[in-house]
Formats: sequence, C-alpha cells, structure tokens
Amino acid sequence: MSKRRNPKATANAAPKRQKVRDIFVARPFESLADEPEWIALRELVPAASAPLALKPEIIEEYGDRPVTLSTVLPMAWPAMARQDGQVFVGLQRHVQSGDVSRDIAVAILCALKTEPGGTVAVPALPGEGPRLQDILVDGALDVTMHEGFEYWLDAEQAEDANVKASLERANASIYPTVRLGQPAAYWCRVQPDKSHVRWVLPQDEDTALDALARLSAGGDLLLGENTKFAGMFRAHGLLVPVWDVPGEPEGVDFEAPLSDFAKRYTDILAETGPLDAAGRRAKQGLVGRQLTLR
Repeated sequence: MSKRRNPKATANAAPKRQKVRDIFVARPFESLADEPEWIALRELVPAASAPLALKPEIIEEYGDRPVTLSTVLPMAWPAMARQDGQVFVGLQRHVQSGDVSRDIAVAILCALKTEPGGTVAVPALPGEGPRLQDILVDGALDVTMHEGFEYWLDAEQAEDANVKASLERANASIYPTVRLGQPAAYWCRVQPDKSHVRWVLPQDEDTALDALARLSAGGDLLLGENTKFAGMFRAHGLLVPVWDVPGEPEGVDFEAPLSDFAKRYTDILAETGPLDAAGRRAKQGLVGRQLTLR
C-alpha cells in the first residue's frame, strides 16, 4: 500500500533549486583591447591594480562608484565594497567558474549592489549573463605596480585584525616584479640567484607557436648570454614564453634584450608558409615544454 503524502508538508516544501550550468570559455578576455595584460595580471603579477571604467548604462543602473581591478584582495575575496564607496574586484581568487570574464563581471555587479562597508556576496557559479566585455568601457589598462597591498584598505579596514593578518600574509608572498616596456611583459625574481622574464603574446596560440618554432630553429629564441628559454605557459588562450635569466641584474636590464627579441618575433610573424623540417622539430620541442594554467 502506498504512503499518503502530507498535503501540509508538501505545501511547505522548499522550492527545487534550479541547477546553474557552468560555461567554459577558453579565451575569456578575447576582444578586450588589453587581453594580454588581463592575463598577465591574472596569472603572473603578485601586486598591481588598475582603474576600470563602467559603461554608461551600468552606471545608470547601479550608480557611479569608482571600480578598481586588483590582482588579489584580502583573503582572496572576489570583491569588496569599501566604506568610502570604492569597489575593488580581485582577479586571482579561489573559486571560479569556466568563464573568468563572467566571474569578474558578476563580482563587480554584486559589489555595486552592496552598501559601502558591507560584505559582498558572489555566487560560485554565475551562469549566463553579462561579461566584462558587456559592462566595461574597453581600453588599455592603466596598471600600477605595488610593493605591498596597503592600497586595499580604508581607515576602518586597517583596524580589522583578520584583514591585517591577511595583509601580512599577502605581503610576504610578493616577489620583486618589474613591468617591462613590451605590453604584458614582466621580469620577476623568484630566488636570489634566479629570475624570469615572462611575456604574454597577443597572437592566437597557433600563430605564436609557429613564430617561436621558426625562431628556435634559427637559434634566435634567447634574450642574450646566460639566458635560457625555460618553456611556455598556455594561459586563457594565449602563449606566455618564459626565460630563465640571471638573478643579479634588475628588470630594467632586460628591456633592450626583450625589445630585440620582440623585433625578431614581429618580423618572423610575416612568414606564414608551412614550417620546414627544422621548424617542425623545434615546434615539437616547444610543445613538450608547455604548461597549461587554468
């Protein structure tokens, strides 16, 4: 005999949650004017910020509040609404969906809906909706490098013990980093005797890989003496070549070598025919030294 349902219990049952479908976008910053710089700040740079400009229709709906992009926020928050009304959004965060652009856009909109000084609640999976490309006035990022994360805080936050502890941990994780003359190129010292130069290339992966393979086959892949091509990151649809360089010279000492490499790279992009045998071997070697960042 089947059990009778309690009509009262059925009436009081919680509504069934609608499942949010994750959406994967391999190249989330595509079509943004400064796509490589977004990727560099997301994956390579410890402490930097840049102001963002909202589209007029977003300002009309949510109000005109200053919005600042930050590589990371206290306790890896996705966003915060400071007491002074400023909104900060974090690029590097623990929880993310398959579309980083949508994650950051929803974090900005949630922060704009939050009263100054309030805690910003951001869903783990944003689902469908506006992306950065839909809410920002596009343009080059005006990046400011920082040696510490004190720029996070207003006066009230500076007195919060949890925030101060997070600030100390975050500051301890910062390694010396210098923004170089090429867009989205950075020098960083990871050990006293070892540094890297990393450059997010703006071309699509296949085009960039063929150009690097041609340079490698011709022996033109290095940044000078005592440098080594360490490999490449695949990050959000673009390639990031990495060079090991000596630890002692500062980042500015690699401006000229990287500029020379950039000229060789730009010139060889004009070669669009099939790779020759040496180029194909070099390409296979480069593919074997790739690491994908997600």
